[in-house]
Amino acid sequence: MAEDDQNPDDLQELLRQLLSGAGAQFTPEQLEQLSQMTGTDVNPAMMQNILRQVQGAMASDGEIDWEQARRAALHIANQDGLSVTDGQRTDLQQAYTLANLWLSEATGISQLASAPRAMSRGDWVTATLPVWQDMAAPVATSVADALTSALGAQAPEDMQDLVRGAGRLMRGVGGAMFAAQLGQVVGNLSKEVVSGGDVGIPLMPDGEYAVLPQNFADFGTALEIPDDQVALYIATRELAHARLFRHARWLRLHVISQITDYARGVRVDTDALEDLASRFDPSDTEELRRALESGALLPPRSDAQQAALTRLENLLATIEGWVDVVTADATERLPSADRIAEAVRRRRAVGGPAERALGALVGLELRPRRMREAASMWRAVTDAVGPAARDSLWDYPDLMPTSDDIDDPGALVARLEATARGEQPASDEFDDALERLLAGEVPPAPTPEQDDSTGDSHPDDHRPV
Repeated sequence: MAEDDQNPDDLQELLRQLLSGAGAQFTPEQLEQLSQMTGTDVNPAMMQNILRQVQGAMASDGEIDWEQARRAALHIANQDGLSVTDGQRTDLQQAYTLANLWLSEATGISQLASAPRAMSRGDWVTATLPVWQDMAAPVATSVADALTSALGAQAPEDMQDLVRGAGRLMRGVGGAMFAAQLGQVVGNLSKEVVSGGDVGIPLMPDGEYAVLPQNFADFGTALEIPDDQVALYIATRELAHARLFRHARWLRLHVISQITDYARGVRVDTDALEDLASRFDPSDTEELRRALESGALLPPRSDAQQAALTRLENLLATIEGWVDVVTADATERLPSADRIAEAVRRRRAVGGPAERALGALVGLELRPRRMREAASMWRAVTDAVGPAARDSLWDYPDLMPTSDDIDDPGALVARLEATARGEQPASDEFDDALERLLAGEVPPAPTPEQDDSTGDSHPDDHRPV
């Protein structure tokens, strides 16, 4: 067919067939048609591979392929092929036993019923991926939707029907790319974490706790501290974290809901994505991958998002500050406890490469910036009223310290000391009532004409409606 004789509708019709998933493979006639349209020899094997990928994306109904994320994460986590040895399990069991005894002296929160786990990196990926998925799903959906919308905006009017038919394909491309990036991040993070609670959020299934021997061995080597001391400290910290979440049953849902609420507010920078879509090549997704990895598609946080992030940071700092103080009290017999604790604090403040990559991918940094201030608050409370009164603040959500308490521990200590003496500040009830009245939440007192306390009603009460 001569170039001037080519009908542009032929290519559009061929694309429609491709995007509709019609046929399991290209026919020889279609391959010949593609060769004539492009003026090049078409590799049949390459075209069949492209067709399989496209039809796979179409068959997904636009859903994010989280199985792809799991495979990518496990590939990285299991690269060294190492598993937990029987000797490591025995050493950790001994560390857990002693850590439980020490913790029972430092806190009244009871021991856990389940047995500890010594995890490999792959085990950690499998156990924690559901939480990562819940955190990332809103952002992944936003990326996929925005990519579809941006590509539609770039297409000419006479191609809009074709673009609408390609919607699921574009969502599949964006979702698959995001899932692959999440898998890369979680897989690399599995090389950094030393325990289930190391990231600061409840990643492990409810009631479970674990240590990754493979990783804390590297951590201890850098400090030049014997492995048994590092194992004992890490085990104590992990147990303190797990005990807290088991005691405060509401806390896990409270943390996860704040994270997911923040993630739902993340939106993609449509200008940046439209610019990317104008030159997007579905056969070469490297530029889209780099954009996702760098966080270039996420715009600056809104005021509402920043406020939500501040609340989350205060919550995580309050949790980790308590864990820090309880762990310090429990490990005071450990010769190198102070050095290990400071290394853990610095590590949490800076974060590792994979944690920073997670922040770029979902727009969320999990480092509690006020952990030292929160730890100082918990130390002041412990010294003033003791562990039992301190730990009672986790009994109900309303009792938990606020960001104001982190700023001014003295006010919290004064309230707890007054409660311990059986006192209740007389002004509290009056101040609360006055505040509600000024905010318009409490109706004014009835006038004498409106007062029906004697049983007499005002004549106007019987007016017809």
